[in-house]
Amino acid sequence: MRSTHCSGNLPETFNELNMLHSLRPIQDKVDFESAQEIADSLAVLDRRTGDQEDYLDTLATLMEKYENEHSPIDTSRIDPVGTLRFLMARHSLTGSDIGRLLGSRPLGGAILRGERGISKAAAVKLADHFGVDVGVFIKAGKSRSSSRR
Repeated sequence: MRSTHCSGNLPETFNELNMLHSLRPIQDKVDFESAQEIADSLAVLDRRTGDQEDYLDTLATLMEKYENEHSPIDTSRIDPVGTLRFLMARHSLTGSDIGRLLGSRPLGGAILRGERGISKAAAVKLADHFGVDVGVFIKAGKSRSSSRR
């Protein structure tokens, strides 16, 4: 059952928003859909109050926790270098840009050519830079670094 309480003006204070939808762990799909409706309504506002920002951040954290527990994304088939190439294209970055981000300009090209693997430290830097889960840059199973010598 979808509520329509977000079609009008949203409350501007944290307490009023919390009365509209209490910030507590999401228990089921209905809770999640209700949270999603409010999050969507807050996200599209041209301007948010500080309380609305705080509420939205907290609600997003609760939603992410629920999704991670109930609908985890299988990253086992994701190619880390392919993902890196995709993100680079979306952000108009070059191999040199990636190298500089990782602290060694030639490293970006070496990773893209398959000459070097993405280390855990590099994966953390890349994930932080692109705002994605570090798991997309870490390949489970055998390392490919020795396959191109």
